[in-house]
Amino acid sequence: MRKWLLAGILATVLSGPAAAWWDGGHMQIAYVAYKHLDAPVKDKVDALLRLNPDYAKWTAAAPDPNTAKLYAFIHAATWADDIKTKAYNYTRDKVTEPAAGQNIGYADRNQHSFWHYKDVLYTPDGSPLPQPDPVDAVTQLKLMIRALPPTSGATDDVRSYDLVWMLHLVGDLHQPLHAVGRYTREIPDGDAGGNAESVIPATGESIALHAYWDRILGGYVSPAGAVFDADNDGIADIKVSPAAAQVVDPEAWVQESFEVAKQFAYAPPVGNGPNAVLLTRDYETNARNIARAQAALAAARLANLINAALK
Repeated sequence: MRKWLLAGILATVLSGPAAAWWDGGHMQIAYVAYKHLDAPVKDKVDALLRLNPDYAKWTAAAPDPNTAKLYAFIHAATWADDIKTKAYNYTRDKVTEPAAGQNIGYADRNQHSFWHYKDVLYTPDGSPLPQPDPVDAVTQLKLMIRALPPTSGATDDVRSYDLVWMLHLVGDLHQPLHAVGRYTREIPDGDAGGNAESVIPATGESIALHAYWDRILGGYVSPAGAVFDADNDGIADIKVSPAAAQVVDPEAWVQESFEVAKQFAYAPPVGNGPNAVLLTRDYETNARNIARAQAALAAARLANLINAALK
């Protein structure tokens, strides 16, 4: 099943035009997902988002109430990254701490940076692998998916917190380098999903491989800018297989992204060491196409998850 899904993704993107997850990518994913939410679900979503302390900030630029709901949904997709900044004064906690996997709502003042990924560990040269982390994006998404329905018994505070995190994490798990940790003789402590390797794209600067993929769909952008970008050679018009869109198991997403990372993110000229390599046109074209397809798939799956939970 996973091989079939991956083949479908690759067939779609490699035959299409070249056009991620910084703010621009997460906001585009949220916008496209919102377009596919059922009307009653949009109202339920907005009621939950209003419990987030940033709701007024998210909607400040909206010209009318309906647009305010859209802007809140789009901007909420960046909140899990926003709380890493000094302005929020959230604690940078560790995956080994007792509270690493808690799900307690907005009373939680931890950044939980390890919730943003699940590293499937692998080595191309037989290097030893460590034990995987006990808490990651998959463990937490499963908790959140179970808690989101109103019949779950979770408080609205927890359900709001979980919804905001879900808007972000579904996108994260479709970024291929959020699903892999590569260990080589040159990088024996692991590359943290491409953060140890450097690449030189056509723009000429040296950048971490992970950041190169993160930025493909854009950096800082307003909700209105994300809507424009998505509708103009962004991800809004990318066709997603209905069968692929119905796969709502985070573990399956990780395995798909892991395979994409091995095949494309680590493709030549990327080597097994940390030294910066000059990317080829073929590599950059494939990366843009894969990123757009993965983001469109994330949007479709996010909409299906939320519709099912709040119908």
